This record gives sequence, structure tokens and C-alpha cells, in this order.
Amino acid sequence: MAYSAPIQRSAPTAFLFLVDQSGSMSDPMASSEKTKAQFVADVLNRTFMNLVTRCTKAGGVRDYFEIGVIGYGNGAAGNSLHGALSSQVLNPISAIEANPLRVEDRKRKVDDGAGGIVEQTVKFPVWFEPQANGGTPMCEAIRNAGVVLAAWCDSHPDSYPPTVLHVTDGESTDGDPEAMAETLRQFSTDDGNVLLLNLHVSAQAGTPVSFPASENALPDQYGKLLFRMSSPLPEHLVKAVQEKGNPTSSEARGYVFNAEASEIVDFFDIGTRASQLR
Repeated sequence: MAYSAPIQRSAPTAFLFLVDQSGSMSDPMASSEKTKAQFVADVLNRTFMNLVTRCTKAGGVRDYFEIGVIGYGNGAAGNSLHGALSSQVLNPISAIEANPLRVEDRKRKVDDGAGGIVEQTVKFPVWFEPQANGGTPMCEAIRNAGVVLAAWCDSHPDSYPPTVLHVTDGESTDGDPEAMAETLRQFSTDDGNVLLLNLHVSAQAGTPVSFPASENALPDQYGKLLFRMSSPLPEHLVKAVQEKGNPTSSEARGYVFNAEASEIVDFFDIGTRASQLR
């Protein structure tokens, strides 16, 4: 059965994030005071923290995952992690844990246990910085992802296949990405094909469409294009979506249209679910 390989240090899986960094990502979120670029960066950094936590066992961080980010905007696409993480796109989770750009003090509101709310200072590691410049070279980003993941699949034939989580708010400015997305989804390990999940980030209030089974409910051609580019969800990810309260069918694809803040958080959480760690 596909998408069931156990994840272990001898057979890790990979999560590759493709992040639109074009100029329109400087627009404010409809449901947040932050820009789209800032909000996506915060959720991505929090996702990194959660993945590190999932891999932390007695004795330290175990390399169940390899993680990378390809950002694209301003006419180019490339590795968006810096410092010790800049020499290759995918890095073991232990290297991610050891090499944040910085650790910030952030405030968060928590229950005080007596019916009130208090502010608490927490440490927040930052690996990925928000950027928003220029056009949207989506084809180049997908092409770069294909180069990285073709080599990764060849060297990890027994692994749960890589997952690509693509976040965008605009139409590609360097061509039609559909054929490239199809090629990317054809790379595979013995356990299944690369999963490509697409998230459309909204700057305007509206009803999101989460993990649909067809393109019929999508209001524009760009949404329908991203739907076609997206992988059908494996059974365990369908269940993860349903656990979030979304009555998704078994025919659902990995696509969210017109995503606001809560949908972005859920998208990253669902997209980084995989088989059991060993």
C-alpha cells in the first residue's frame, strides 16, 4: 500500500516548501494585521519548531526528516535558508534545529488558570525571513524542486515520498506551470509519488475552499489550474483533514483556495503529517 513506509533514521522523508516571495505578498492578510509574507513566514517557522519537537527523543534530535525552502520572486528562485543551511536545499532536521538565524522573544496570550488571560514571553526560533519583491517565477521554482527531489528519490528508494508544500498568491509570470507540476509529481520512491500540495493565500475576505474533490466550486481559472497541479490526498491525509472538521471526500486533492489565517495554519499542519516515526 502506497504512502505507508515507516519513517526512520535509515529511511527519512523530506518536506520541501515552495514560497511565493513576489511583490504582492506585501499585501495585508484579510484576517491579520500582518502582511501575507510575514504571516506565512511565522507559520513556516512554527512548523519547523513543531517538526523539530516531533523528532526530539531521548538523546537528542533524530533525523527522521530532511527540510528545505525554495523561495521565488524578483526574477529568481533558490534556497531561502541561510548560514550553515545555505549550501544545500534539503537539510537534516538536526541541522535545522542547530542553525536558526536567531531566537526572538515573542509574546503570547495564555490562560492563567483562573478564568483570565495573561501574556507570556516565549522563545521563537527564526529560520525563514519574509520577503516580497518583483514577479512570480513559479516555473523556475517548480523546476528547481524537481532537480532536488529527483536526486533525493533516487538516493532514498525505501522512504516515504517527499511532500512539496507550495504557497502562492499570484499567477506565474514565467510561463504555464502545469506541465512542470505534472513532472514533479511523477518522481517517486518505492512507496509512492511526490506529493504536491498547493495553498492560495488570500488578501481579501471570502469563503475558503479547502481540499476539494473537483474544480467545480472554484471561481477562477487560476484556482482551477492550481487544483489540477495538486496531488490526490493519500488516505491518511484525508483522515487528517477530516479530523480538522472538514468533511473531505476520499477523492480530495491537496489544494486550498482563498486561504486566510486559520486555513494556512491547518494546511502546514496537515501537509507535514506522514507515516509513523520509528
